[in-house]
Amino acid sequence: MAILKILFLTLLFPTLSLGFESLTYVKTDSPRDTMETFIKAMNDYKEGVELNIPRQRARIYDAIRCFAEKDHAVITSQREKELAAIFLKEFIDRVLVIDFSKIPDNLEKPRWRLKGTEIVLKPQTEGERQGEWLITEGTWRRAQQFYERAGHLPYLEGSGHGALYIQPWMEKYLPEWSKQETLRLKNWQWLGLLFGFFIGLFLRLLTYTTLTLYKNLSIYGDLRWKKDLITQIEKPVALIAASGFWYLWIHYLKLEGLSYALVNGLIQIIFGIALTWAVYKCANVFGMQLKRIAQETESVLDDQLVPFIDKAIKITIVLLGSLLVLQNMGVNVFSLLAGLGLGGLAFALAAKDTAANLFGSIMILIDRPFQVGDWVKVGEVDGNIEEIGFRSTRVRTFYNSLITVPNANMATMEIDNMGARQYRRTHTTLDITYDTPKDKIASFVQGIRQIVLDNPYSRKDLMHIYFAGYASSSLQIMVYFFLVTSDWGEELRERESIFFKIYDLAAELGVEFAYPTQTLYLREGDELFAPQEPRPPLHNQDV
Repeated sequence: MAILKILFLTLLFPTLSLGFESLTYVKTDSPRDTMETFIKAMNDYKEGVELNIPRQRARIYDAIRCFAEKDHAVITSQREKELAAIFLKEFIDRVLVIDFSKIPDNLEKPRWRLKGTEIVLKPQTEGERQGEWLITEGTWRRAQQFYERAGHLPYLEGSGHGALYIQPWMEKYLPEWSKQETLRLKNWQWLGLLFGFFIGLFLRLLTYTTLTLYKNLSIYGDLRWKKDLITQIEKPVALIAASGFWYLWIHYLKLEGLSYALVNGLIQIIFGIALTWAVYKCANVFGMQLKRIAQETESVLDDQLVPFIDKAIKITIVLLGSLLVLQNMGVNVFSLLAGLGLGGLAFALAAKDTAANLFGSIMILIDRPFQVGDWVKVGEVDGNIEEIGFRSTRVRTFYNSLITVPNANMATMEIDNMGARQYRRTHTTLDITYDTPKDKIASFVQGIRQIVLDNPYSRKDLMHIYFAGYASSSLQIMVYFFLVTSDWGEELRERESIFFKIYDLAAELGVEFAYPTQTLYLREGDELFAPQEPRPPLHNQDV
C-alpha cells in the first residue's frame, strides 16, 4: 500500500506542476500589454505546433482573448477567430518588428493604431471587459485581407516568423474560376457543399438499408426487443450518420465566417433533432419492454407505474433535446435557465395547481386507493378508472362519458372503491302469507340455505337466512349472503340464478308470497263479510 501511495504522488506532482506552468494570464490593461500578450501567445502557439506540445498550441486561445467582439455576436466560429489570429501574426511578422517599449503603457486617447498598419486597438467602454484595450473587431475580421496584401513578403529579421499558416491544397491546384467568390463563398466551396449534401443523403440511405437488412436477417429468439429497437431507431440513426458526415465535410471545405456559422448551425440543429428522436425511440422501446414485464407479474402497482415512468422519461428527453437544439442554434442555455430562475417565484405561483396535481398523482401511486379498471365513486363521479396521468385521472362513467378529475382532488376527496370489494353482498327480505304452516316455513328456510350453499360463487362461511319477524301483513324471512366475484355482470347473473331457484322452491313447497294488504270486515246484521284478496309477488331489496 505504501508503494502505491508513493507511486501515486510521484505521478501526481509532475502533473500538477505542468498545470501550474501553463497558467499564463492574459494582460490587456494597455496597448502595450495587449500587443505583448498577442505576440507572445502566437509565438508559443507556433512552437507548440512545431514540437507537438498541446499546452503551447492552446496558447492561441490566449491570443484570441485580445480580440474585441460584441456581446450579442453569435455567428462567429472559433475557427474563424483562430484563422484571424494566424493571419494577423503572419502579416505583422512580414511588415514590422514590434518594439514593445515604444508602445504606450498608459494612454488617454480613445484609440491606438500600430504604426504603419491598420491594426487598431480601443478600450472597452461597457460589458464585463470594460477598461481593457482590445484589437477591434473591424481589425481582426480583415486579417485575411492584410495577409493577402503582404503574404508574398519574406519574414523580417527578428520577428517570430509567422504562425505556420499553410495554404489549403484547393487554393493551389484548382482552376482559377473555382477560386472566384459567389455570395461570399468560392465556387469550389459551393460545389463541395452540393457534393457533400448528396453524399450525406447517400450515407443516410446506406445506413438505413444496412439496419433494415440486419433486422430482417438476424435471428433474435426471445430477445424481441432488439428487433423493436432497430425498427424504431433506423431512421433517426441514419439521419445522425448523415449529419455527422456533413459536420466533418464543412470543416474540410474550410468554411469561415457567416457562411460557416449558418451551415454549421443548421447541421447541428439537424443533429440535435435526430439525436433527440433516436433517444426518444429508445425510450419508447424501453417503455414497451417494461409493459411486457409488468403484464407478467401478479402485482398491479407496476401496471400503474410503467405508464407514469414512460411519460416522465419521454418528457425529460424532449426537454433536454430542445435545450440541445437551442444550444446548437447559438442560444446560451445557461443564461436562459438563469433567466427562468429569476422568474421562478412567478412561475411557481402560476403553476401551483399543476404542482398540486403532480404531487397528487404521486400520492395516488404510493397509497394506491384504486387502480386502472376499478369502479369508484368520487363525489358525484361514478364509473371505472380508465387512466391515471400526471395531472388528472380519467373516469369512464356507466353512460360512457369520460370525466377528467384533477389528481389534487382525487388525493383529498373520499373515494369509495367499489372495485376493491372482495365479496358482493346481497340482502333481501321475503314476505310470505300468515297462513303458511310452521313446517313449510322451516322447510322453505332450510331449502334457501341449501340453494345458497350449492352456488359455486357464494361464500359458505358467512350467510344469514332466518325466519326474521312478523310484519303487519306478512311473515318475513331474511336472506343475507355474499358472492365471491369481482365482476358486476357475474354478480347479477349468479344472484338471478339463486332467486329463480328460490322461486321454484316456493312453488314446490306451496309457499305463497305476501304483499302489504289490509282486510276490511263489514258487519251486516249478525254476519261478517271479508273480501278475498290476491296473493302478493316476491318483494326483494338489494343492498
